[in-house]
Amino acid sequence: MALISMQCHWMLFLFAILLLFVTENVKAITPDGEALLSFKTPLTGTNGMLLNWRQEDTDPCRWKGVTCDRQSKRVIFLTLANHKLRGPISPDIGNLSQLKSLDLRDNSFYGTIPSELGNCSDLQFLFLQRNYLSGSIPSELGQLIELETLDVSSNALSGSISQSLANLTKLSSFNVSMNFLTGTIPNDGVLNRFSKETFDGNLALCGEQLNVVCKNDVKQSPKGIHYSDSEDSKKRSANSTRLVISAVATVGALLLVALMCFWGCFLYKKFGKADGKGLVMDVKEGASIVMFHGDLPYSSKDILKEIEMLNEESIIGSGGFGTVYKFSMDDGNVFALKKIMKTNDVFDHFFERELEILGSIKHRYLVNLRGYCNSPSSKLLIYDFLPGGNLDEALHERSDQLDWEARINIIMGAAKGLAYLHHDCSPRIIHRDIKSSNILLDGNLEARVSDFGLAKLLEDEASHITTIIAGTFGYLAPEYMQSGRATEKTDVYSFGVLVLEILSGKRPTDSSFIEKGLNIVGWLNFLVVENRPREILDSNCEGVQTENLDALLSVATQCVSSIQEERPTMHRVVQVLESEVMTPCPSDFYDSSSD
Repeated sequence: MALISMQCHWMLFLFAILLLFVTENVKAITPDGEALLSFKTPLTGTNGMLLNWRQEDTDPCRWKGVTCDRQSKRVIFLTLANHKLRGPISPDIGNLSQLKSLDLRDNSFYGTIPSELGNCSDLQFLFLQRNYLSGSIPSELGQLIELETLDVSSNALSGSISQSLANLTKLSSFNVSMNFLTGTIPNDGVLNRFSKETFDGNLALCGEQLNVVCKNDVKQSPKGIHYSDSEDSKKRSANSTRLVISAVATVGALLLVALMCFWGCFLYKKFGKADGKGLVMDVKEGASIVMFHGDLPYSSKDILKEIEMLNEESIIGSGGFGTVYKFSMDDGNVFALKKIMKTNDVFDHFFERELEILGSIKHRYLVNLRGYCNSPSSKLLIYDFLPGGNLDEALHERSDQLDWEARINIIMGAAKGLAYLHHDCSPRIIHRDIKSSNILLDGNLEARVSDFGLAKLLEDEASHITTIIAGTFGYLAPEYMQSGRATEKTDVYSFGVLVLEILSGKRPTDSSFIEKGLNIVGWLNFLVVENRPREILDSNCEGVQTENLDALLSVATQCVSSIQEERPTMHRVVQVLESEVMTPCPSDFYDSSSD
């Protein structure tokens, strides 16, 4: 009994020692360490970066990405850029009260920017660009009087720019471009220092920095734009001048209307009704036809005759690159004609050379460019007509005809067409404007990639503005929005967005996303974190196979990675689609090395 009693005492003693050891270690972790662990908890896909962030480690200063002050042992730098981190930013980040630099750029953070960051009174550098953050820019950031750099560009932020940010007198670098911000930019204080590029890509922003007058400024005395007394005087004088000009313009407009009526009557009498078809193509004088393939038995005269008859009733589409018309030849063959206005003198110099390259390309999954017509005021590109229309119309206006098999085949065709442009053309072609309206469908709903090469052909300021207005914003890769430089990997990103659009039946910037401050990529990331990615699927789609869906989601997820080096090549995408989607098998996409 004595031996047993002694053993019990020893066990109790050892247990007490162990308990004391554990307790001491629990107590040993610093408040900064606790804040960092709270920051880590909701994150997924950390790429091994945060593996040594452990509760039992008493010194967070040794953790990856963490730098501490040598004397106080407080965290002063948190550097986690470009590490595949996915999830919300914990409000506990605000407990790092001596933090001087927070760098979370180029990850997949979503949700809002914590207002608690306003507690980090020593913060000098804040880098949050190229994530999927939504909501507004917290006004509490205006408390960070030491802040020198604030970059939240290329996210999904909405709301207005807080007046409090104008008080950050030490701010020397500021970027809120490529978001969904709205309202008037404060033009007093420090924000008046920054140029237009700081705010670009926020279509609903206005103010002096963008040279965009806010609606409120037109109707009432301006709040966002301040004038001195002399400027007020000039403004009143300008208003008086405007009244005179307005009166003259009104009289002039009436005279113009009368003249137009007279001219219209003259034309009507001269040409008659002409069976309802008015000429819209300037092809009568100086026009010529160039055909790239010798398999069409038409003379230039035959083609010009049909083109001259085109009018508004012949229009079948329009977009960033021009208006599209449909016309038929006497033998019943149907073609599409894209009218592109000339933009400058350089246009003619490069046009023929570039079109010869595009006209030499023939592939099953590309729209065939037959030739073009030179006219005095425009270029008219002649394509094969595809009766199925474009994918945008099919998805969003008549989606009932697109069952699962049809969607899979469209994705496959688009992938093969794009892979051909990237890898098999000579020279290789970057499309630059992959979107659903540029995927055309034949009578069997087979996909053809269209408008390839046109972005480069029309590469000038006007064409870029037109393209963005046409609705391609949701397809653009983060680095392309930031730099304007297109690569094969920016096409891959756009293709990934296209796959998500086909799967979900929703446009990339659907109103349901914008209301939540997201786009379709942010929605996918949210669903992945919630472990319910299949919910992205269009509920109207019939015949779905879960093996196909999981493999497609794997492909799309990697294509829309915010880090372009992690995106696969289009050759690799085609390989995976053929091996795992067309013939389903367990997905090893994430474990396979890309080309």
